[in-house]
Amino acid sequence: MKFAIIVFPGTSGEADIYHAIRDMTGCQAEYVRHTETNLDAFDAVVLPGGLSYGDYLRCGALAAVTPIMSAVKEAADAGKPVLGICNGFQILTEAGLLPGVLLQNQSRRFMCRETSVVVENNQTIFTKGYKAGETIRLPIAHGLGRYWADDATIKELKASDRIVFTYQEDTQNGSTERIAGIVNEAGNVLGMMPHPERAMESLLGSTDGLRLFQSILQTWRDRV
Repeated sequence: MKFAIIVFPGTSGEADIYHAIRDMTGCQAEYVRHTETNLDAFDAVVLPGGLSYGDYLRCGALAAVTPIMSAVKEAADAGKPVLGICNGFQILTEAGLLPGVLLQNQSRRFMCRETSVVVENNQTIFTKGYKAGETIRLPIAHGLGRYWADDATIKELKASDRIVFTYQEDTQNGSTERIAGIVNEAGNVLGMMPHPERAMESLLGSTDGLRLFQSILQTWRDRV
């Protein structure tokens, strides 16, 4: 399986993603710059964390209109797994691939620590390796991580079981319904604020992120 790791000016989490994919799952991974226009050679796409374009205008807004995003949308439409982590989640909402928006933390502080995350839906491409309702430990690192959507959107997300991760405890980022991650209607595009790629080895305090990447790989193997 081959992953495209999309790199924008200001992306900072690409090396962690590369390590998670190549060294921990044995899959292929390649950095793809924002100026590229084709992702046909890849089986999955990851948008890492960071500060794309310095978060100017709005976090993810400038990255969302770069040439590569047309190819990301095509990959999503083709049913390929698309994962956006932290700034990647912000980019996916700005590009219209996921509903809602990420706003400044309610605490108005940058938050960087490990937190408890509940797996609300374990029937997605990304979560089949977890148990429903399981609590996992993942790092967070964001200043604009407060997920917000209008009441109708939240109602629809709940009704269609598209809320994949929630924060178990109050993170003070103020996310609506404590949402930490959601998927699109087709279930192949996941945006999440916590960082699974930073929870791959016991040396780092948690291996709970490893199963997310293993879930993607296993789903791909089953299909192939």
